[in-house]
Amino acid sequence: MRAHGFPAATILGYPRIGPRRELAAAHESYTEGRISLATLQADADEIRSGTRERLAQLGLSARNSSIPDPLPLTDGVLDTAIAVGALPERFQSIVGPEDNPWEVADRLTRGDGAVRPLESASWFGSLIQHYVPEVGASTRFAANSVRLERDAHESRVAGYATRPVLVGPVTLLELSAPDRDVSAAADPFGLLGKLVPVYAELLSRVRAAGADWVQLDEPAIVGAGATPRVLAAATAAYTALGAVADRPGLFVSTSYAPIGDTLAVLAATPVEAIGADLVTGPLPRRIDNVTRARLAEKTIVAGVIDGQNVWRGDLERALASAAEARRLTRTVSVSTSASLIHVPHDVTLETELDPRVARWLAFADQKVEQVRIVAAGLEHGSASVASELRAASAALADREAAQGRTDLAVRERINSVNERDRHRVPRSERRTVQRAALDLPVLPTSTIGAFPQTDEIVSARARYRSGVDSAEKYVAAMKHAIGEVIALQDRLGFDVLVHGEAERADMVTFFTENLEGFENTQYGWVQTRGVQCARPAILWGDVSRVRPITVAWTRFATTLTAKPVKGILTGPATLMSLSFVRDDQPLAETADQIALVLRDEIADLEEAGLSIIQVDEPALRDLRPDDGSAANAWPVRAFRLATGGARPGTHLQAHVCTSNVDAIRAAVTQLDADVTSFEAARVISASVPRPWDALTGLDGADRGDLAPGVYDVRTAHIPSVAEIEERLLLILSEVDAEHLWVVPDCGLTERQLGEAEPALRHLVEATRAVRERLGAYDPSAAAAVP
Repeated sequence: MRAHGFPAATILGYPRIGPRRELAAAHESYTEGRISLATLQADADEIRSGTRERLAQLGLSARNSSIPDPLPLTDGVLDTAIAVGALPERFQSIVGPEDNPWEVADRLTRGDGAVRPLESASWFGSLIQHYVPEVGASTRFAANSVRLERDAHESRVAGYATRPVLVGPVTLLELSAPDRDVSAAADPFGLLGKLVPVYAELLSRVRAAGADWVQLDEPAIVGAGATPRVLAAATAAYTALGAVADRPGLFVSTSYAPIGDTLAVLAATPVEAIGADLVTGPLPRRIDNVTRARLAEKTIVAGVIDGQNVWRGDLERALASAAEARRLTRTVSVSTSASLIHVPHDVTLETELDPRVARWLAFADQKVEQVRIVAAGLEHGSASVASELRAASAALADREAAQGRTDLAVRERINSVNERDRHRVPRSERRTVQRAALDLPVLPTSTIGAFPQTDEIVSARARYRSGVDSAEKYVAAMKHAIGEVIALQDRLGFDVLVHGEAERADMVTFFTENLEGFENTQYGWVQTRGVQCARPAILWGDVSRVRPITVAWTRFATTLTAKPVKGILTGPATLMSLSFVRDDQPLAETADQIALVLRDEIADLEEAGLSIIQVDEPALRDLRPDDGSAANAWPVRAFRLATGGARPGTHLQAHVCTSNVDAIRAAVTQLDADVTSFEAARVISASVPRPWDALTGLDGADRGDLAPGVYDVRTAHIPSVAEIEERLLLILSEVDAEHLWVVPDCGLTERQLGEAEPALRHLVEATRAVRERLGAYDPSAAAAVP
């Protein structure tokens, strides 16, 4: 059993990518063949070592398991899946239980030849994406503790008693998908009996390697997910794991929702420490006497510092929440509400940020300091940290009084919005006008928007931002890149072109740099999928637009071709999901402010002659049809406010970056777009549920046109003409050709141009072949005839 009590101050996790995203840069070098796997591992070890040292400098003890030590591979879900052998059948022949976990992760996330990689999904509605394990009746769970044991031992040798972190067994199964390669178990919790003994073996091994505590993250057992079925699984799992004779202390953390009834469930098991997110809600008020007696013998880890957002927060309130937990047990630990992987490293690195805004912020390092302050106040009394509490309160008051936080013109416009503003004329009327104006062929071809950011584009942007090149030279470089992309699409025979987004470093920053109410950072990177990173903006005030944002670049592209060019905008929910959003007003109100900005941008694009406009909303991948929740409602309502003013003749497309059937049905039925595009290339198969299966019972008037992706842009595999043709024919067995567009799954930013160009050529050639089968007129093929 555990040798020491739980620490008085801790965090649930810390950013793993390095202060200047060093891990992402190293991984990119590895995937491009510039460094070896051993060098990548060494770089990750150096970042991990630096993290331990930094957390100790910030006040977490090096000796008492205060410092969490997660596996540093990709994300917590996949790292844990590898550690327990939760691997799909198709990988069993190329992955062994004792293989290097880094190599296993690489194969699972990138695929291996014809073996398709794992899908990804949002980690509890956050910006972070996790890879989705696939399990079934034939899954051969087996412990792979190579990295866990190595890291625990290495930490001990370096003088640190760290705390290994795994995703708990209930959450792991809840987030898993059925293994589509085999006949899967209908209920993933039917596999719990096979999985828990593997966790027990891991616990024994890390205890032997020197770990006093292990953290098991179980966010799936709180909030809406805390169903009787899930709570029964939690009881079974932690009763069994608590009975393991030679194990570390068990700390079960819960995040992203109030702990509610789960507190009593965990209290009834042998776990020694229970984590509760007290930012999202307090501990239960009504607790029976039996549960109170059990909790008195346990540690409550009070998550009182917000781990998901960057605002400095109210430390007096945090201290009061931690003190409230002491009514249940004297052993209370102060912690963050969630892992700090959600926030950047250190606000003091932001030398170009408005100093006043910087004073309102707390990144990971500052939140560790806040944990230390509250823990000291809890132990020694609030008077011992009075100056720190006053400073935090002063920052809150300063933010409240800041000019720009409230813009009367924006508020007046929001107040004038009515329900009619969120509705266009009926789709059937729009369709008649649009078809006559566009005169596109059957199965029109297009791309989703972004083309690869070449070395020349990246270099030109860096020279401009550093002051080496003038604005004129930068604009000329971007126009040259746009011209090359237009020429390429013309040459390949696409029907609707895009300008390629050369001028956009990413899909969010380009917009937020041109909007009031946002600030952007230099080093505010956070991990998204795998070791990929994003740099969210800081959304602190009311949002307005100074001038048109995309019009000049898109208008320029239209002068280079006779074909229609599609305008590309990032939608309200996605701009918010890739920002740290103000916490002083409802999300719906903030979303509507952004929607009005985009509504104006659409009107300006229409004035510039654009008749096709796409609004990207990958954040809507978590939409569910007709669930009636506020979380489901505001993204839809904001999208419809943004697009509701478009002319009947403007062809509006919605792109949702998912193959989830529920999200696709929600998007198709609720967004009222003329075309809905979504990922499909990986799942077009007669043997699995396909995205359009969710559209059963909807006719063209209900759903508009569909654009299921037929080219998987997530992998380097270049699909052949035959592959894409087969996918198209399979889709056409379910979807009428008159309602179908042909596109890739998503934008092409993850690919090199040398990979994208042949794949796009094959897409057009496959479409021509299918048109010929259908006897449909193909203008691009006709134009190619001498």
